[in-house]
Amino acid sequence: MTTVAAAGTQTQGELAGFTIGVTADRRRDELAALLERRGARVVIAPALRIVPLPDDVELREATRRCLAAPPDIVVANTGIGMRGWLEAAEGWGLGDALRQVLGNAYLVARGPKARGAARAAGLLDQWSPESESCDEVLFHLLARGVHGEVIAVQLHGDQQPDFCAALRSAGADVIEVPVYRWAPPHDPAPLQRLVDLVHNRLIDAVTFTSAPAVQALLDAAGPARADCVEAMRSDVLAACVGTVTAAPLTELGIPVVTPTRARLGALVRSLSDELPKRAVTLQVAGHELTLRGHAAVVDGQLKPLAPAPMAVLRALATRAGRVLSRAALLPSLPRGADEHAVEMAVARLRAGLGGPGFVQTVVKRGYRLPVE
Repeated sequence: MTTVAAAGTQTQGELAGFTIGVTADRRRDELAALLERRGARVVIAPALRIVPLPDDVELREATRRCLAAPPDIVVANTGIGMRGWLEAAEGWGLGDALRQVLGNAYLVARGPKARGAARAAGLLDQWSPESESCDEVLFHLLARGVHGEVIAVQLHGDQQPDFCAALRSAGADVIEVPVYRWAPPHDPAPLQRLVDLVHNRLIDAVTFTSAPAVQALLDAAGPARADCVEAMRSDVLAACVGTVTAAPLTELGIPVVTPTRARLGALVRSLSDELPKRAVTLQVAGHELTLRGHAAVVDGQLKPLAPAPMAVLRALATRAGRVLSRAALLPSLPRGADEHAVEMAVARLRAGLGGPGFVQTVVKRGYRLPVE
């Protein structure tokens, strides 16, 4: 799914000219539409998929345990997990009984989505952490005291061994409730393509809506993992829906953009604020020239460029006003290119920008941007 403005059209939206990767699965179309509405080109590459477990033996057994020994405390980790649990119980004819049991417990909602799902089912949460982190939930429960308490923990796709072990060590009887699990995407090709785009700095930002998706992308990188991490430390902006999602990236020293509220709309607004700040603007040959991800903006006109001419433009802009030889420009092009390819890229760049005056030829030396 991509949106590309026509050459020479007026810039449309704060994100026009930028390419953004979407690693979400369940709400990918919604996020992509929000980004495209602001002019972005979107690359959809689900890093993981959610597999519901409505007929899973472990979920049914955990539900029966909750009914047989009603929990004193219930930890609702995710909205989709709480809805899935209640829907599965309805399918087994246990919906009313489960809601009654959950309604009598001290309900902790880890975030607004979990809270919303609980309240939609007629349940009232007693406490929710400001950070939406499992660590803050654990600290709260241990401070409150859990010795002798029965605690039902709705898991969020993965096992939470440290969290549950800490509660058990404090004397609690923990019922783990697995509602869904993470699985690799059916088609790994889009994710591998996104990894290549990150590795080669051909994308401007990557969005994440879950911490496991971060790990899945890095795992998919394989031998290129270190290069992808370095790319996100510098050229590729990592944008996460919340601090919990961002944690694996911050641990790697990767700067992360997160909105103040964990919402997709807020995430898009954060990107709309941040990406244009990273664009380089120069006065070239009497025109205002701004470099965006896959396009240049000339006097307000968006001019999409192919990767090779865009790479040459970036190289020339990095040393604006200075002459770069064909040999110096060659490393910016894809592997296997030669100096003739540099000449072709310069010719396409001039055509794309609207005239030969944007890139000057210095005889026997190379090319330069005539910056003012």
